[in-house]
Amino acid sequence: MADYYGQQHTQHQQLNSVQQPRSHQMVKAATAVTAGGSLLVLSGLTLAGTVIALTVATPLLVIFSPVIVPAVITIFMLVSGFLASGGFGVAAISVLSWIYRYVTGKRPPGADQLEHARHRLATKAGEMKDRAQEFGQQHVTGTQQG
Repeated sequence: MADYYGQQHTQHQQLNSVQQPRSHQMVKAATAVTAGGSLLVLSGLTLAGTVIALTVATPLLVIFSPVIVPAVITIFMLVSGFLASGGFGVAAISVLSWIYRYVTGKRPPGADQLEHARHRLATKAGEMKDRAQEFGQQHVTGTQQG
């Protein structure tokens, strides 16, 4: 008996699944057509507006281009110069602040690496000094023997 009710329930679900997707498909199709059509109309209007604006603006651009192009180049160079100047100023202030903190002993970030590099340079300089002295002594003893 439970098997009989299970089969009827399965058949009922199958009937609903066949009927429900068709209505959902119709709603989806109607929505897609509406949205697609609206976007297509907006696209056409945008294209028409662009063509009209270009038609109106072209003579103005041709007339004023000897003035507009140098003005745009000048404005670009001014803005670039101010931005570069500001950036270099911020970098200089940062470096001076770091040097001040380093000199006053406050151990800014990277001071340990600087100390390590300075120690390595001093070690290498000492080694080069020793090599130069050895080379000088060999050269002096070589010329005295010869």
